[in-house]
Amino acid sequence: MAEFGSGGGTGGGGLPSSPGPVQGKVAFKAGDGEGGGGGGGGGGGGSGGGRCRFDSAGSRVSNGDCALAGAGEEPGSAPPASPESSSKEKGFSTSQQREGKPGIPRRSSIIKDGTKQKRERKKTVSFSSMPTEKKISGASDCINAMVEGSELKKIRSNSRVYHRYFLLDADMQSLRWEPSKKDSEKAKIDIKSIKEVRTGKNTDIFRSNGIYDQISEDCAFSIIYGENYESLDLVANSADIANIWVTGLRYLISYGKHTLDMIESTQDNMRTSWLSQMFSESDVENLGHIPLCNAVQFIKDLNPGLKNNKIELKFKELHRSKEKTGTEVTKEEFIEVFHELCTRPEIYFLLVQFSSNKEFLDTKDLMMFLEAEQGMAHVTEEISLEIIQKYEPAKEGQEKGCLSIDGFTNYLTSPDCHIFDPEHKKVCQDMKQPLSHYFINSSHNTYLIEDQFRGPSDITGYIRALKMGCRSVELDVWDGPDNEPVIYTGHTMTSQIVFRSVIDIINKYAFIASEYPLILCLENHCSIKQQKVMVQHMKKILGDKLHTQSPNTEESYLPSPESLKGKILIKAKKLSSNCSGLEGDVTDEDEGAEMSQRVGKEAVEQQNLMTGKRFQLCKELSELVSICKSVQFKEFQVSFQLQKYWEVCSFNEVLASKYANENPGDFVNYNKRFLARVFPSPMRIDSSNMNPQDFWKCGCQIVAMNFQTPGLMMDLNIGWFRQNGNCGYVLRPAIMREEVSFFSANTKDTVPGVSPQLLHIKIISGQNFPKPKGSGAKGDVVDPYVYVEIHGIPADCAEQRTKTMHQNGDNPIFDESFEFQINLPELAMVRFVVLDDDYIGDEFIGQYTIPFECLQTGYRHIPLQSLTGEMLTHASLFVHVAITNRRGGGKPHKRGLSVRKGKKSREYASMRTLWIKTIDEVFKNALQPIRDATDLRENMQ
Repeated sequence: MAEFGSGGGTGGGGLPSSPGPVQGKVAFKAGDGEGGGGGGGGGGGGSGGGRCRFDSAGSRVSNGDCALAGAGEEPGSAPPASPESSSKEKGFSTSQQREGKPGIPRRSSIIKDGTKQKRERKKTVSFSSMPTEKKISGASDCINAMVEGSELKKIRSNSRVYHRYFLLDADMQSLRWEPSKKDSEKAKIDIKSIKEVRTGKNTDIFRSNGIYDQISEDCAFSIIYGENYESLDLVANSADIANIWVTGLRYLISYGKHTLDMIESTQDNMRTSWLSQMFSESDVENLGHIPLCNAVQFIKDLNPGLKNNKIELKFKELHRSKEKTGTEVTKEEFIEVFHELCTRPEIYFLLVQFSSNKEFLDTKDLMMFLEAEQGMAHVTEEISLEIIQKYEPAKEGQEKGCLSIDGFTNYLTSPDCHIFDPEHKKVCQDMKQPLSHYFINSSHNTYLIEDQFRGPSDITGYIRALKMGCRSVELDVWDGPDNEPVIYTGHTMTSQIVFRSVIDIINKYAFIASEYPLILCLENHCSIKQQKVMVQHMKKILGDKLHTQSPNTEESYLPSPESLKGKILIKAKKLSSNCSGLEGDVTDEDEGAEMSQRVGKEAVEQQNLMTGKRFQLCKELSELVSICKSVQFKEFQVSFQLQKYWEVCSFNEVLASKYANENPGDFVNYNKRFLARVFPSPMRIDSSNMNPQDFWKCGCQIVAMNFQTPGLMMDLNIGWFRQNGNCGYVLRPAIMREEVSFFSANTKDTVPGVSPQLLHIKIISGQNFPKPKGSGAKGDVVDPYVYVEIHGIPADCAEQRTKTMHQNGDNPIFDESFEFQINLPELAMVRFVVLDDDYIGDEFIGQYTIPFECLQTGYRHIPLQSLTGEMLTHASLFVHVAITNRRGGGKPHKRGLSVRKGKKSREYASMRTLWIKTIDEVFKNALQPIRDATDLRENMQ
């Protein structure tokens, strides 16, 4: 009945870990209450729910979120005191003492942005010195870490959990644990008796345990041993520790006492010979050593993401440990430093998971990985061999068809393992639907390169937008000197550019990024005289590119992007068909004039304020407008009855939001036939952006964005239009196109007719995070954490964050899994954001935004982009992606082995703890029968 977790409360924290050998350390993670560390028998110190963590010197050990909160511990189950424990019984480590007051978390452990409503995870603080510790780079490191030992949780039936200190005997014949009420000779398992090491929660004891859901799948493993196939079920404090034990035990089962001999004879033979050969090529004079600067550059060339000063420091540390003078580097030193700096433990553990206890993958191992995890179909040994030939650096490996850890790393970091599906890098959607069935990449006030009120106008705004795949640009045209029309924002102090030069640029760049139609949103404020000059310039410069064919009145929908390839459409006012003169008057829709209106006016009043103003339009300009005639929106029922399919309405952002909230179904139905353009509120004089998702969910096709302003909203816009070859057109979901379907944009539940998808994302690690620009308070230190955000319809919007990894921007291991339900996949996007946890305000490091439909499943690397959209060199996230319950008829996505549904996906009845002992005890006994009944029912079904 008791709830388990990291929260505060009596007994809520874990017991102090036994440091074991002298070189061990005890480190604590601050809990929610006071006194962040555990202490004392049977629970956490004070009221804090702190958890303890053991960091063995020979391995990388992190607290993660895998530790159980002392559930079911009995008095006397605490590990024995160690020679160092006397100095650490206060509940904090020496490293904690160095950082600040004992038990008081850094301010950065508090979430500072109160606007984030869905953050479910508090920032955590760690006082360990993990980044400087030795990493796991091979099976021998795993064996050494097991000999030194670590704390594991021993799971028994009826929710009992015991903290035990496990270690491998030095002779590698037995696995022992302490303390134990058993005789010391009985508190052990002979390695020879072990039948299997099983990962995850895959034994009866795990499945029948009352705290099943509180145990991380990645941290759990079981040792099956003895003639009766008994199970020893264990939970590590982190996935790293679990990987160390699983890998080491599997090697011991395979090779017994000869494990180390086997490792020494076969391990890294390919790697060592390759590095030796490379070293010899650098040591041209056969001196047996090379200068330090050459060695640093050598490793930098092999791993460009490493910083020179880090490589140099590692060599100097090695020389200092050997009491060596001079700066020459021997081959052995070079190989040792390369192992230390260039081996990523998370990739090594993944390799041995598929390599059948080898230090490399053969073609069959690689086939299994490609099929089971990467979702590749029809994989052959020839395909595996091609990958090995392409990515394996050692000639020996290429010849034998073996992929070493370095080749595997090269493959996983290559474009072949990018998270973005390469199918979407080219136009892959049906482009023969009516124009109104597509979202169109659109720019607002394209000529501006800064703010809306004082900013300069420049033709580079058009160049940038068109190169980014924009298919709708805006021209705000006014009378200029010397009878030459100019472009600028009226009623403001923005600078001016000549209309003719803009048309020249549009003609040059219109179809460089995309061959599909370009819409020129012409906001005309010119006199009749200069309107005729505009017509002359457009006809002369754009020529046959202009689409001037009158719409077919017998049709009901706009033509398709495919049929309009290479054409430029003019969206502007048009004279009525019964106008017989050379000019006539039309209503003026002056977006710029709204900027001068009082802020307090209602959006509808602002929009209607301009309807009474009229101006003269020459017939020549009117005739250039064909299928994008600008009209004033009145109301939905009027439009459904009277609006022609070639007429386009523009909506102020505030007015569009009103319709989206009050008439979401009507707005979606309206956009099935008609184009709707939404432009930012005139109050956004700083050129900030609205959220395009607010209007895409209503089917609005032309959501005009300020391309000159980077940030979340432009990230969404840029990411969204990547999915169809960046051609500027994205086909809307079928439920938004079909006449018979109904969809409300504000649905907060599943969408009828659409099968929800479960998105499983595991944030494994990060690589080479740069220090945020302009941030110097912490020097070069980076304390990164990752946000995973889902953007889409309201039912899909969610976010989750990892813990903070302190003082590690080079290769932080997060190892955290999240699950999201996606109710309308075709309108969903996933955004990965990396931030630097800082005292004052968290700094932006990088982000990547991708449509849900473009995700590749399996183990993937995500390149990070800066705030302004540039790629951050060598900076990336390493993740695992799996998608379950994908709808039929779509692109197949294989579910990775790392996502195990099993009983975890079953929803069991739970009981709330009332903290009234007599009542809680009565209902506690009912929990297991209810679970058994649920299993029986599901199995029968």
